[in-house]
Amino acid sequence: MPTLQRTGKEITEIYNRQVDTVYRICFSFMKNTADTEDMVQETFLRLIRSGMTFQTEEHEKAWLIVTASNLCKDALKKWWRKTDDIESPSLHLSTPPFEVNHVLEAIMELPANQKTVLYMYYYEGYSAEDIAAYLKCPASTVRSRLSRARKTLRHKLGGDF
Repeated sequence: MPTLQRTGKEITEIYNRQVDTVYRICFSFMKNTADTEDMVQETFLRLIRSGMTFQTEEHEKAWLIVTASNLCKDALKKWWRKTDDIESPSLHLSTPPFEVNHVLEAIMELPANQKTVLYMYYYEGYSAEDIAAYLKCPASTVRSRLSRARKTLRHKLGGDF
């Protein structure tokens, strides 16, 4: 069993700094409050277990975004989620602690790899090169995913941005 290398106070500080970001990422994948809260909890448990040390708060945030995205993608692959008979995901949406509008709904429908880079680029302000480093892929891949996400959103929302 790994040893805990952080104090409760350090974990609490990281949690308070980053919980809103992690929640938004998880909600964009899970699309309901209960599953989102489970994934947020699992993300911070993964942080505690990993013993990761971060050079900066930006590194900390990026690690949490990537970890949360990966955990959500893994959860969505589970066989029991595929057999869940849901007529409409909106029937199971409970009120998140932020406003869900038509733009956010369109973003939530994007493929996972596009959703992650879009969030990191536009909402968190990371460069394509930084995102590529965190996701361990070429910067050109990040730019392609951003381009596809923008094209899809432009089509769904009927406008330019």
